[in-house]
Amino acid sequence: MARILLIDDDPWVIKIFQQILEGEKHEVITASNGQEGLELFRRSAVDLIITDMVMPVKDGLKMIMEIEKESPNVPVIAISGGGVIAPERYLALAESIGTRKTLAKPVSRQELVEAVNAVLS
Repeated sequence: MARILLIDDDPWVIKIFQQILEGEKHEVITASNGQEGLELFRRSAVDLIITDMVMPVKDGLKMIMEIEKESPNVPVIAISGGGVIAPERYLALAESIGTRKTLAKPVSRQELVEAVNAVLS
């Protein structure tokens, strides 16, 4: 069982991912943007962060860069459905700054569970 910080501005993604992860016996805390996620991260010990890349207030890229500076050993899974550019471009940027795994939306239950298991093992 891991403690996972899940960050996404889409409440449906939060709800579905949270149900999947809790079904796998993980504890999940959630945030709706990168700034809120960063504040939760600083207050709570987590084993893994799963974050969207395109969000209001603070995007995933800026948040990942701050987390990498503060706690480079906390693994991050970046997810993206795209935005101004294709999701693959956002995810390539995330990989270049140390993200352990990337997933393009839509993400299946199996893809999510496999990515979490791979990063945590």
